[in-house]
Amino acid sequence: MTPTAGFASFLVLTLALLGTVVATGRAGRRRLHVSLVVLTLAALGTAIFYAEKLGELYDLETAGVITPIHLFIAKLTTACYLLPVITGVRTWRDGRSRPLHRRVAYLVMALTVVTALTGTSMVLLSERIA
Repeated sequence: MTPTAGFASFLVLTLALLGTVVATGRAGRRRLHVSLVVLTLAALGTAIFYAEKLGELYDLETAGVITPIHLFIAKLTTACYLLPVITGVRTWRDGRSRPLHRRVAYLVMALTVVTALTGTSMVLLSERIA
């Protein structure tokens, strides 16, 4: 699979899986929710792998200021994926953590969308390496 096709495919899969994670979480289907979280993280990891490969095809510095912004947001988002995992485990043990878990999960989803948008902008603004 080419880096472009791989990245696009796994990004779309990640976003679709995030939607199912939200639906199963809100429905209280814990076991399915956790399974989908694992699949989502695997899809995200694969999308990041292909994003790195895609980045090798472009001179990302030519995109200007969006490159360091995207890289910062991408690293922050990746680290923030630990928050819903931690609060999810707490929620499984004690339901009182559910509101916090919901808030951090939505935060991470929003960061994921921002990361996807800044990454797409970065690639579109970059010059392809010959």
